[in-house]
Amino acid sequence: MTFKYERIDKDNVMLLVVDHQEGLYQLARDRTPVEVKNNILAHAELGKIFNLPTVLTTSTETGPNGPLPAEVLAMHPNAPLIKRPGEVNAWDNPDFKAAVEATGKKQVIMAGITTDVCTTFLALSLIEAGYTVYANGDASGTFDAKTSQDAHDRMRAAGVHMLSMFAVACELMRDWRNTPGAPEMMPFFDKYLPEYGFLARAHDAALVNGTPSGL
Repeated sequence: MTFKYERIDKDNVMLLVVDHQEGLYQLARDRTPVEVKNNILAHAELGKIFNLPTVLTTSTETGPNGPLPAEVLAMHPNAPLIKRPGEVNAWDNPDFKAAVEATGKKQVIMAGITTDVCTTFLALSLIEAGYTVYANGDASGTFDAKTSQDAHDRMRAAGVHMLSMFAVACELMRDWRNTPGAPEMMPFFDKYLPEYGFLARAHDAALVNGTPSGL
């Protein structure tokens, strides 16, 4: 079989924030609470940096699932926010489906809590509907590592692209000289991916205050 590498196209992709709710957040135990919060905010901010059509959705948010974090809402004040009254799979909600279709995009970057339900069910439905789906694995969470891996396997078998947040960001950017590029993305990485951010800080410090080793 011939492999076709379909890259994320920032001009043909939307971003979905699926059930990143303050109550459901407490179910995401395959990472530390600090990592989960960091990653869901990073996911939302990618939509803002790259000016992607973004759709927000929640599941029965008046109950224990709770609302979306205020930080996410502040990043996307004009995005459609579909408050599903009961549908587990967001694709079953006609308002959500209409909001996705209204973007006119055929690629989808998405993440949700929980990985095995909110992310997986929607991802499989989107694949069936003809979309190319890129699931941000770092910004999805569930009860434990095994449940997460099983969900990833199920999505991957259906043709969903499983990516890290770093991979999503870099594939959107493609070239540090693009816009958004280094000026926009280095602060993003410094904020949400400190391993990379501090690497850049060390390099900058060497250029400003010292002599680079040349390694």
